[in-house]
Amino acid sequence: MKKETLNLLFGLKVRLLRQQQGLTLQQLVEKSGVALSFLHDIEKGKKRPSADKIVALASALGTTYDYLVSVHGSKQLQPIVDLLESDFFKSYPLQVFGIEPAKLIELLANDPEKVNALIGTVLKIARNHHMSRENLYSVSLRSYQDMHDNHFPNLETAAQNLRRETGLDLELPVSTKSLEKILLERFGIRTDRTTMAAQPVLKGVRSWFDKEKNVLFLNQGFSPAQENFLIGRELGFQTLGLTERPYETIIVKAESFEKLLHNFQASYFASALVMDENQLAEDIRRCAGALEWRESEWLELLDRYNVTPEMLLQRFTNILPHHFGLKDLFFIRMAADEKLNNFEMTKELHLSGQQSPYSDADGHYCRRWISIDILRKMRTTPGGNPVVAGAQVSSYWQQENTYLCISMARRSKTAASITVGLLVNDKLRRIFRFLDDPALARKTVNVTCETCSIPDCGARAAAPVEIEKMEEREEIEGALKAL
Repeated sequence: MKKETLNLLFGLKVRLLRQQQGLTLQQLVEKSGVALSFLHDIEKGKKRPSADKIVALASALGTTYDYLVSVHGSKQLQPIVDLLESDFFKSYPLQVFGIEPAKLIELLANDPEKVNALIGTVLKIARNHHMSRENLYSVSLRSYQDMHDNHFPNLETAAQNLRRETGLDLELPVSTKSLEKILLERFGIRTDRTTMAAQPVLKGVRSWFDKEKNVLFLNQGFSPAQENFLIGRELGFQTLGLTERPYETIIVKAESFEKLLHNFQASYFASALVMDENQLAEDIRRCAGALEWRESEWLELLDRYNVTPEMLLQRFTNILPHHFGLKDLFFIRMAADEKLNNFEMTKELHLSGQQSPYSDADGHYCRRWISIDILRKMRTTPGGNPVVAGAQVSSYWQQENTYLCISMARRSKTAASITVGLLVNDKLRRIFRFLDDPALARKTVNVTCETCSIPDCGARAAAPVEIEKMEEREEIEGALKAL
């Protein structure tokens, strides 16, 4: 353990023992002979006494010298000891959330039993739900995005500066050639599209940056929009000076929160680089101001900025809260198997609360969602636009929440849809004028079939077993009361 950690643990033991014996600080001063100010600093973990004072404290507290100086604690303190011995403080940048490590240590010292209960509960929940470190980091990243309404002015400014300095602000859409030129001229990084493609084992890896050779390796088979993101993301790492970072496109294993955070920041930068926030805000305002839902106008934004549906709708989650004040929203990516029988939520973001739907639901996702319906539309509609889009007003069964959901899906071998859901309120109605369009689809939805009591649901994929169990329990309770 580090010196600071050992001092904190020592102070926690002294404080807890003193409290258990009902001693005030002054009473312990009188029993041990340790000065009041010094004892106060000991309990705060700021100072560690000499050996003779430790002996005096042990005697006054009815414990042993060995217990006070050991790296182990009592049952009450052990969860805190486990936390202190972990690499949590090293790998988890608390400053990102506005928490200084020193303040957290002071909190531990002020009321260790209450903090211990919280830590113990969190650790048990994590174990029971098999929560890995990567899961914790991912959840924390989403909380970080929520805390900032998923809008980061420093990243927006960095992207705007690069656009202005390189002339990208005069180019719409931004071309792959221009991004490659900036990467080479500014950072000496060239692109290679042949090497990775020659390795079959790397088929699932989109890109790899070799910092020794200063080469960004790109796999083949990607659209210009996808390549723009990959190159823009590398420009993000370089421009922002992010050295603790993944070198592959998809993080195989997140060793630290900082690595995951920096990957998010570089990806955010890439989107901001090709979609200027003010420009896109005007386009959203124009499309939303139409009195009817016009699929073609929303799809035109993909060509206007040369981006993928995921990049566009994810960018909406940056723009809508900041420029329109629409902070109650969710973003999900829904993937399906080849026959569209099984669906999995592979990405999600919830701002201003945990809106439905969410990925930890247990059961068959509601087939009334536009996220699923649009995948079926894509599969059953031959030819036409390579991307389909749709909008739906979704009202949750037996709940007050209603969302305007905008969804897009691209025709490809892998079936996946991207959806942004916006809580319907007066502010949304003023901005999205087509909400009153009678042709706009409106459906009552739920989270899963197993927990849904909608009668005569033609889209049901599984029986409402959870509802049936609840009704059976109610019958049993009623019969017992009747006795």
